[in-house]
Amino acid sequence: MTFDQLEAKMRASLSQFTGLGAKVKFDFGADGALFLDATKVPTVSRDPVDVNTTLKISLADFVKLSEGKLSPTLAFTFGKLKVQGDMGVALKLAGMLDD
Repeated sequence: MTFDQLEAKMRASLSQFTGLGAKVKFDFGADGALFLDATKVPTVSRDPVDVNTTLKISLADFVKLSEGKLSPTLAFTFGKLKVQGDMGVALKLAGMLDD
């Protein structure tokens, strides 16, 4: 999956982030970054915003995570997912991705 395809997939499933109440940066390294603003009606953008939490993960691993092929807990434990900022937001987001 390309970065553009992932962005489109996130846009199509924004409703799953309703209730998160935070702003999150998904940092895919050289592949780019997406910014989720779920403080009100969830939106996703490439435009930088101040965030509560930054998730650093490769694009390939995030695709696996979003498809249920990689557990957020295992990704974090094995260093494939790094969290900066509010860990509570990251845990809440992990629960939303597991659903």
